[in-house]
Amino acid sequence: MKPNSTSPNKGSLQSPLLREERVRVRRKLRVNSTPAEQIIWHKIRSRQLNNLKFRRQHHFGKYIADFYCPEKKLVIEIDGDVHDLECQREHDKKRGHYLTSLGLRVLHITNDEVRNNLTGVLESILLQPHPSPQPSPLKRGRE
Repeated sequence: MKPNSTSPNKGSLQSPLLREERVRVRRKLRVNSTPAEQIIWHKIRSRQLNNLKFRRQHHFGKYIADFYCPEKKLVIEIDGDVHDLECQREHDKKRGHYLTSLGLRVLHITNDEVRNNLTGVLESILLQPHPSPQPSPLKRGRE
């Protein structure tokens, strides 16, 4: 997931300039995606994987996820060798805490896994559970 210093997701008040900058950054990341990201996107785009909708380069606060599946509340990160560096591991840990605080799950997949076991990677995405429905606040109070 690439860091970004812009404000949180939809629903927040943003200036048109910030919105345009976010779009520009995401577009640049799409154009410059890694070979592993391109392979995964080719397999999951247009509801090809179990009719699940995936978004590419999706914003969450100051972070941009490689892929996001809203139905599963699943962030998919394709990690290269840079994620083995200590400074990047610390950044990934903070990002993971932030994303889980939003009720999301993060699945980390290495470039090597994509290249050497694409079928297994796609199966691991499918095996991620759908989120449990949350009871309405009114029903919670009565139980």
